[in-house]
Amino acid sequence: MLEFVLFVLIIVVGTWGELCLGRAMKQTGELERFRPSAMVRLLYRALQIKWIWIGVAMMAVAFFSLLLLLSLEDVSFVVPVTALSYLVGAIGGIFFLGERVSGQRWIGIALVCVGVTLVVIGNR
Repeated sequence: MLEFVLFVLIIVVGTWGELCLGRAMKQTGELERFRPSAMVRLLYRALQIKWIWIGVAMMAVAFFSLLLLLSLEDVSFVVPVTALSYLVGAIGGIFFLGERVSGQRWIGIALVCVGVTLVVIGNR
């Protein structure tokens, strides 16, 4: 049961952390000039957006969950199963960021999910 909870934390919480960072960076804007001063200004703007901090916290939870899970399960099982984050990311991209996901991307995500299913079945 602990392994299942850790997988959920890694896949769902970690991916939503990435979505929060994506949202914050869209609000921050693009880097106009590739100069150190422009990068510092961009970073300063980004650090003032709450989504950055929410995303970093969520990704930290996912990271420490991954460390714990790797102490319990084989890497050859953990890494493929965490690829389900592609599905969560696509759904979150649609509903949280207002992105459009093409049919080709959905086919790729479906193939990843089939691969994860094969890994899980092979682990039993």
